[in-house]
Amino acid sequence: MADAAVEFLLENLKQLLLYHAHLIIDSKTQVENLENDLRLFKAFLKDSTKKRKKDETLRELVRQIRDVVYEAEDVIDAFVTQAAEIKSKNYFKKILFTPAKLLTVAKDVEAIGAKVKNIYGKNKIDFASLSIDGGVADDKIPEEKKDPSVRQENIVGLEDETDTIIKYLTEESKQLDVISIIGMPGLGKTTLAGKIFRDQRIQYEFPTRIWVYVSQEFRKRDVFLSILSNFTRITDDMYRKSDQDIAKLLRENLERGKYFIVMDDVWTAAAWEELQDAFPKANNMGKILITSRNEEVAFQANRDREPHKLRLLTSEESWLLLRLEVFGKPECPSELEALGKLIVEQCGRLPLAIVVIGGTLVKKASSGDMGARKNAWKKVSESVNTYLNEDQDKRMEKIIALSYDKLPYYLRSCFLYLGMFPEDFEIPVRKLTLMWIAEGFILQKPGISLEETAEDYLEDLIGRNLVMVDKVNPDGKIKTCRIHDMLREFCKNEAENTKENFFQEMKRSSGGIFEPSVSQVVNFRRLCIHSNVTSFISTKPYGPRIRSFLCFSKEDITLLPDNICSIPAAFKLLRVLEGKSFKFTKFPSDLTSLVHLRYLVLSSNFKILPDSIAKLWNIQTLIVDTTSRTLDIKADIWKMIQLRHVKINASTTLLKTSKTREGEKLQTLGTISHLSCTEDFFDRARGLKKLGIRGRIDALLDAKGMEKMANLDKLKLVNDAFPLPPSEGRLPSLPQPYKFPPKLRSITLSATFLDWSHMPTLGMLDTLEVLKLKDNAFEGRYWEAAEGGFRHLEILHVERTNLVVWVAAGHHFPRLRCLVLRNCEKLEAIPVGLADSLQKLDLKRVSKSASDSARKIEKVKESKQGTETSKRNQFKLYIAPGDE
Repeated sequence: MADAAVEFLLENLKQLLLYHAHLIIDSKTQVENLENDLRLFKAFLKDSTKKRKKDETLRELVRQIRDVVYEAEDVIDAFVTQAAEIKSKNYFKKILFTPAKLLTVAKDVEAIGAKVKNIYGKNKIDFASLSIDGGVADDKIPEEKKDPSVRQENIVGLEDETDTIIKYLTEESKQLDVISIIGMPGLGKTTLAGKIFRDQRIQYEFPTRIWVYVSQEFRKRDVFLSILSNFTRITDDMYRKSDQDIAKLLRENLERGKYFIVMDDVWTAAAWEELQDAFPKANNMGKILITSRNEEVAFQANRDREPHKLRLLTSEESWLLLRLEVFGKPECPSELEALGKLIVEQCGRLPLAIVVIGGTLVKKASSGDMGARKNAWKKVSESVNTYLNEDQDKRMEKIIALSYDKLPYYLRSCFLYLGMFPEDFEIPVRKLTLMWIAEGFILQKPGISLEETAEDYLEDLIGRNLVMVDKVNPDGKIKTCRIHDMLREFCKNEAENTKENFFQEMKRSSGGIFEPSVSQVVNFRRLCIHSNVTSFISTKPYGPRIRSFLCFSKEDITLLPDNICSIPAAFKLLRVLEGKSFKFTKFPSDLTSLVHLRYLVLSSNFKILPDSIAKLWNIQTLIVDTTSRTLDIKADIWKMIQLRHVKINASTTLLKTSKTREGEKLQTLGTISHLSCTEDFFDRARGLKKLGIRGRIDALLDAKGMEKMANLDKLKLVNDAFPLPPSEGRLPSLPQPYKFPPKLRSITLSATFLDWSHMPTLGMLDTLEVLKLKDNAFEGRYWEAAEGGFRHLEILHVERTNLVVWVAAGHHFPRLRCLVLRNCEKLEAIPVGLADSLQKLDLKRVSKSASDSARKIEKVKESKQGTETSKRNQFKLYIAPGDE
């Protein structure tokens, strides 16, 4: 963690000296000296990456560097906050951060710097010739942007297990049948359940197939709503229903018809007892598959059926799995075969252990000569061999530790950070990468944005089998990811280690006491809490060193007036505040004193963001989720020079200001009101990559300047004519093609009620690859595709329309590879001619005849592709439950 801490503080000092030097006028010399020492630390940490793994003296020095850098960071940030916010005097009296304290910590840094220079002297390293901004080969980040690639899950063996459970699922029963897969962590319970879920026999047998994660901490209403979403649209009214009413509604949907539900990761028998009432026992066509570590869960769920205890892989299956993970194929160089077979046996034939070790070996599989590769594999084998006398859980923990130790320094903080999310949490990739950036984990590389580099980091962790891909966008980019329970537990244990102090998770015990105790928060640097949040905040915690506060609670949390200012008062040095889970009843005025905030998520009923929000001069990402239809920002966002992303769900009006050249880092802005879309706005917003507009979209038809937005990649237009009915605010037409931004790759239209005759306008946009039409973007019973358009369109998403007849052939959409249809109940058929280029067809709530036409397209694709097509390029058809 020392590496990331030094990098971050260096960048922080640079920004401070460049833009806010007036705040440290009396201590500028100390800060400049501190910066010089930090550059020495940076060079030393990179130069000693390999050596310190074997040298305890170096490791101890690295720990000292980390601790003193943390201390320096706290002192400087508190000093800056004191200078910026006179109102915080009482707080700073309490912790006594003063210029004298800054001088003391500068001397501590200087003393450790002397130790570093001494080490360089002993090793005869010429520091003057050392590249202070350089790196070492193992930790160097590639300059070029890699193409994103999703690692395919390798499923080996388990055919006998699969066949056994499918036999249970397809046999007749007298009532609801519940089958359980039981086994230790890392054995592959979820993998086996997924294999069964995707099996063609199950797809044929059960029109309705549903997967739901339960996990250790759950709310039954969330589980029920997750299942219900497969039958009906979840409305705001439904969220307001009681648990009993939701359970009743689910029961009514499950009382008839065949269905298959996988309930993954059920921890206790008590958990099943809470959930079972929603599943009618009288429907003997229903089947539920449970995965659990606990045998009691299986007996509680079905006393008439023995649980299926998952076995370990065989030696042959284990060896095949390792080869697939490392080489992507069953072949392995003969020189590595003996070592490989030894390693899988040392892993105890546990799938997760093999996959994690495979992620380590894959980096050594193609680099260097065979002698070097063989030596690297031998070292891994020797490391794993030391764990043979441990029980399976301990062995697995040490295997994960081995993979963690092999990570480049710049990935370690990113990996541990995943432990701050709840168990079995579906982690949005965009949110994760923006948090990494705010934390300072992402290093700026020439020619590559921070966001792209963060995506590269995630790809690397996925390639090492430490992170699992969950959902993928139609364009192939990863949308959400997950982390295995055991890997998350490792992250927590490593992060909570007293030496690292990376983060702490607060939990309330059965006795009602928080663990660790609230009094210990004073020592922590990052904090996450996902349950009993109101109780925690009411204890008035105090964390002068807390930099991040994350809350992903499933509870409905409304902060009362007494607690609204508790968070700003408790954590004065916050950089990251993920607060969507709790609702502010009014804007917390003290929030604007948190001048170090870089990432802020607020949930409320706000109608106004005050001008004081501009005091957050470090803010990079601002996300506001409000129940209000509109929001006014009274601050000049263009003068918030670090701001990169603004995402607000309401129609947002910006402050009218004079032209400036500031705001050049702003990439994402949405959704803003049409009232703010003036020619001056478009001229100023030329650097934007993503723009969302909500309001009277017809007002944009004559607007000037949008064509100047040369960097705009994504445009979202939401037509909101309130208080008029949506249909009365229909768009009469679209702007002419030349009025659109020249590099526009993706367009989303919503509630525009355009006639299908206007589609050729969009078809003439040469760079358009993604088109999403939502909530009656177009209306009319008949759409005949025009000639010569959509030459580069790859993804088409149509949602909520009264379209009945769609006439099109393959040449109308020559590159279309993904078609998504939602709530197109009146559409009679999907044009079979689209089969030429289609690779994916995703249907939900469409007519039976439309589903039948999708099956015809599938048969056409199968006849053309034959048996030689790779898995990656195979046609994929998904039809939601009830549409088949």
